[in-house]
Amino acid sequence: MRRSYKRVLVTGGAGFVGSHLCERLLNENCAVLCVDNFYTGTRENIQHLLGNPNFEVIRHDVCFPLYVEVDEIYNLACPASPIHYQFDPVQTTKTSVSGAINMLGLAKRLRAKILLSSTSEVYGDPDIHPQPESYWGHVNPIGTRACYDEGKRCAETLFFDYYRQHKLRIKVARIFNTYGPRTHPNDGRVVSSFIMQALKADPITIFGDGGQTRSFCYVSDLVDGLIRLMDSDDGFTGPVNIGNSGEFTIKELAEIVIKMTESNSTITYRPKPPDDPRVRRPDIALAQSKLGWQPKIPLAEGLVPTIQYFRDLITHQND
Repeated sequence: MRRSYKRVLVTGGAGFVGSHLCERLLNENCAVLCVDNFYTGTRENIQHLLGNPNFEVIRHDVCFPLYVEVDEIYNLACPASPIHYQFDPVQTTKTSVSGAINMLGLAKRLRAKILLSSTSEVYGDPDIHPQPESYWGHVNPIGTRACYDEGKRCAETLFFDYYRQHKLRIKVARIFNTYGPRTHPNDGRVVSSFIMQALKADPITIFGDGGQTRSFCYVSDLVDGLIRLMDSDDGFTGPVNIGNSGEFTIKELAEIVIKMTESNSTITYRPKPPDDPRVRRPDIALAQSKLGWQPKIPLAEGLVPTIQYFRDLITHQND
């Protein structure tokens, strides 16, 4: 059990992962300050938390300084799906870089512990498989995905420079593909896209030949990993991979979703986007040894509540 009424700031707290993190922290007797500009986050994600006296929401863009008093900061603010982060790539880079600078400045002033939600995309289209934290990556710095990939790489640089120069207590999590309820239905992520298409009996669209692989972590497992990382010894900074090491081809995922939704959808193929990684799977040995963490929920189990969430969403939209 965490210390009662620890004051925790979650940027991007109304987003998919952020809302689940806020909920978990409240359940562990923390006072939670949710900060979001609602670019991709929604009030619906946190509606059920608004009556909690330990929960507060501020509409704010992390590209601008924030002056609050907290003990810990989870910096999750940034669009995470290609459709959203490529819509305004300059703003995406600003959110990652300026947002990191502002949150690190706040943490420095408060002497607060701060965690960065980095990403597996720092590995780019990897030459090493699975990807360990020691791998420096293979990223195109001028491609259409670079606003997110390089933005997060720069954010990691800033975190470690603040650690070395200012002795700041930092934590860096490299998050792999995550899914679950509250994922945005139109964000272009493969799990949500396939489920929505299957439930509507639309063709399921695979970009590329479907042989590229991904590893899918259920959101409650991810949140558990983030909290364990934040609570770990100050001497352990990361970066640490947080993800499920179960690996599936995109075609396998499509077939699983069709079966579980009992859909009549067919599969169609379109050209693969530039710089789309061929493989993605985390080496989680470091998280296992340092955090005592490993995912508990297999893909088929986590898809059940995820599919139900989108089924309910479609029903509500049709009412």
